[in-house]
Amino acid sequence: MKPFTEEVVKIIQRIPHGRVMTYGQIAALAGSPRAARQVVRILHSMSEKYKLPWHRVLNSKGEIGFRDEEQLLTQRLSLEAEGVQFIGENRIEMKAYQYIPGPE
Repeated sequence: MKPFTEEVVKIIQRIPHGRVMTYGQIAALAGSPRAARQVVRILHSMSEKYKLPWHRVLNSKGEIGFRDEEQLLTQRLSLEAEGVQFIGENRIEMKAYQYIPGPE
């Protein structure tokens, strides 16, 4: 596994219950601020294998990125089960739920 991919997986695994991060935030923390789309690909291809909490990753607006209604509903229900409250159909207040890891 490439170092960037490995770091992305580690970051996603550490997102706490009831908190979220953005694709861009994860990319920046993993060392490549412009690689948000790569984070999407990593989530898509490795979530099952590494048991990643994929539902805790949103876009920079605090919105669920899925267009597919079933996937959107699955992500929303998963977050609501962790206590995350939505504004409208697919958006949350990022200030209330965004996880910002401290220095290790």
